[in-house]
Amino acid sequence: SMNEMETLDLKWQDMVAIACLEAKGDVDRLAQAIRNGLDSGLTVNQIKEALSQLYAYTGFPRSLNGLGVLQRISEARKAEGIKDDEGQDAEPLPKDYNALKYGTEVQTQLTGGKPFNYTFAPATDYYLKAHLFGDIFARNNLSFAERELVTISALCGLKGVESQLASHVRGARNMGLSDTAIRAIPQILRQKVGDLEAYRAGRAISKVFGEPFTEGEPIENRIFPKGEPNTAYANYFIGNSYLAPLTEGTLPLHNVTFEPGCRNNWHIHHKGGQILICVGGRGWYQEWGEPARALKPSDVVNIPAEVKHWHGAASDSWFQHIAIAVPAEGASTEWCEPVTDEEYKKCNQ
Repeated sequence: SMNEMETLDLKWQDMVAIACLEAKGDVDRLAQAIRNGLDSGLTVNQIKEALSQLYAYTGFPRSLNGLGVLQRISEARKAEGIKDDEGQDAEPLPKDYNALKYGTEVQTQLTGGKPFNYTFAPATDYYLKAHLFGDIFARNNLSFAERELVTISALCGLKGVESQLASHVRGARNMGLSDTAIRAIPQILRQKVGDLEAYRAGRAISKVFGEPFTEGEPIENRIFPKGEPNTAYANYFIGNSYLAPLTEGTLPLHNVTFEPGCRNNWHIHHKGGQILICVGGRGWYQEWGEPARALKPSDVVNIPAEVKHWHGAASDSWFQHIAIAVPAEGASTEWCEPVTDEEYKKCNQ
């Protein structure tokens, strides 16, 4: 099926979603992705093989949950009279099969001809060679290119595995997945899984392909709405911001969303201060004459009245905070000069 691996048929696009949702442990959406995959022509055994392989990348709990979902769906569809293609199982291995020898060859091909020896943990080195690349990759009902597509897609669903993701993008190229197919992955993830997973894919692929990547990191597990473009205050912001009112009345709460690089001008709250509760992404807060403070979800900033300050997103991430105006008689906001690129760059170095 190498020709399909040139461009990624619909069924392999569904496989991207299946692998990523398995890694995320999102069984409800995984169930729908599996149905879509079967409808678009993936065989039961192809999906079963992908979910089995993924135990090596996402752990047995995720893998077993995924296989359980596949089993339920497969049985339910049979009962409804839907005839899914079971597909080929792997052919039995030869009697004199040497998993360590074969796996070492496969791993060497994956890493572009450079043997990889993990001398710090010899047992793990053995598991990788003999078991993952020997036992699992030796099963011939998925090609090496297909297996790498599955691995990349799954790793995009996990946090903090950037180096492994990049090495599997390189590995996919070495295993015959075309650059066109690899480049399609972020867009598929954006449509079928989410912005964060698409971002991880895009960042890794750009890094491996040696291309610039300027997209800012989306907010993980966003809880509050983004709201509408903050046009009323646009004059006092560099970049785009969005405003979602959460309450009305005597204590108005607003969720403010900043795109990457967006920040408000220096400003002063007279008479009543302001409290910021950071709820998503990464950002900055700075008081006049003080160093900037990096902000992450769960940080709280108590801004006293009469203190000149600014806040906004990091240059490479979206950012959200809830803004609470401390009620005071005759309270007002005085807007001052913009935060210069030079001042802002200092924070982001």
